[in-house]
Amino acid sequence: MKKVKKILSFVIIMAVSVTLIACGGNSTKSQVGSNDSKTAENKTNSDNILKVQSDAEVSSMDPQIATDGSSFEAISAITEGLYSKDSSGTPILAMAKDVTKSEDGLTYTFILRDAKWSNGTSVTAKDFVFGWKRLVNPKTASEYSFIAGIAGIKNADAIAAGKISVDELGIKAIDDKTLEVKLDNPVPYFESLMSFPSFSPVNEEFYNKCGDKFASTADNILSNGPFKVSSYQPAATTVTLEKNPEYWDASSVKLDGITYQVIKESQQAILAYKNGDVDIAKLSGEQVEQFKNDSEFVNTLSGFLWYISPNQKVKGLENINLRKALALSYDKSAIVNNVLKDGSIEANFAIPKSLAIGPDRKDYRETTDSYLKTDKSKALEYWQKAKAELGVDTVKYKLLVDDTESAQNVAQFIQAEIQTTLPGVKIELEVMPKKNRSKKLLDGDFELGLTRWGPDYTDPMTYLDMWVTNNSNNYGFWSNSEYDKIIESSKKGNIALDAKARWESLKKAEGIVMDQAVIFPIYQKGDAVLIKSNIKGVEFKVASSTIYKNVTKN
Repeated sequence: MKKVKKILSFVIIMAVSVTLIACGGNSTKSQVGSNDSKTAENKTNSDNILKVQSDAEVSSMDPQIATDGSSFEAISAITEGLYSKDSSGTPILAMAKDVTKSEDGLTYTFILRDAKWSNGTSVTAKDFVFGWKRLVNPKTASEYSFIAGIAGIKNADAIAAGKISVDELGIKAIDDKTLEVKLDNPVPYFESLMSFPSFSPVNEEFYNKCGDKFASTADNILSNGPFKVSSYQPAATTVTLEKNPEYWDASSVKLDGITYQVIKESQQAILAYKNGDVDIAKLSGEQVEQFKNDSEFVNTLSGFLWYISPNQKVKGLENINLRKALALSYDKSAIVNNVLKDGSIEANFAIPKSLAIGPDRKDYRETTDSYLKTDKSKALEYWQKAKAELGVDTVKYKLLVDDTESAQNVAQFIQAEIQTTLPGVKIELEVMPKKNRSKKLLDGDFELGLTRWGPDYTDPMTYLDMWVTNNSNNYGFWSNSEYDKIIESSKKGNIALDAKARWESLKKAEGIVMDQAVIFPIYQKGDAVLIKSNIKGVEFKVASSTIYKNVTKN
């Protein structure tokens, strides 16, 4: 799941309703700005708007195109799939009111609720068919097309690869309220995946009328979830949502709306919080120490794994000894305890803690090894070997870094640690907005990249599948045939239905990734958050976006 991009003015802009027959209609949207706030406050109760500080922009509101955590969080507030998740993270029926499953686990038949889009049209099975086909259609070029294959949906991988027609996808509208989904193989985490934004429905008529403007502004976005968009521009510093009266469970939604404000520096976030401009603010560094005993302080552990991805097509980084030298050279304990101070923990692994429970009912991490734990003397030994093998005494690499305060602080610390631990290694930081950094990683236009991955579902495969040969998220272009076979067998092969054998194979796969230093793990993200005492019901998730549907503001 990947992935929550972290000015000050609070504005609420009410949208004129999207009409049934036109995309965008004839409404005129005000641009985000301080002059708009008084008008907006006259139209809604600003005291009942949840104001959330984000450290990154919402780069896309298109459910089949979005890739980052900030976007997924906003999309999850306005759209709803077949399932959602309860406060414990367990999948619960959402757009579907009933489901039957065949004995062989290959066919799901869903009965949809009587639900409506925000323009008053009915949500139908055809909307799911269109959205899912759009996800896997190569013409869409969705970076998340792979997730349909992860879900086991029949023919998804072949369609995404351009080998067969999109009409062969294993999804069918039996009638307006009956949806049939066929799988290539049983998938134990299928229900968990169905709450992921990529599987959201899309109204085909609305989409076609919007054309290439779909999801680009508030007028070009339909909602079937608790909230609808009243103001949005890609990469805007403020996104505003209002309660969706057409939502099937609108009576349960107590908020009048949500405002996301991008504030990347923690000191500015604190100021906004103190001034009442935001109700929820993320802390880092010294701010955590300052507020950790405050009654409004909350510490949670997320599923986001932060790591450095080395591009193995770059000269020198194909050398395993150099990669191991780099991976062992920086003090992770100092990063989480002295730099971040937000409840993050050292990551000596590729699969986070508290993500998934095995067939033994234990957390995956409880029964697995640790890898690439900081060892500066060993790092120096690997560096000496790498120099001899590469025939060099010095190397210089650029490290791509997001422009957020916390990412830069971590990168600067790692830069100093590597250069001190490994004499002759020079690291140069290249700072840019996350959207630009992500594109460079996907294009392979980088040397080292500081990045993160958030889980899309509660199974180790949500991480391990990334490093299969030619996966678009395998930024470092690593390839290992043994690893590919293990993953394929765990997904669709002879151990896919043997829970214990599959679990052991996943552990073996993680060991290969770590032993090869495919990534350099740094930390599992903790969130230190301030939440106003009058805010109740915020649901933080390890394997999905934060949920605000049940929030009350007294």
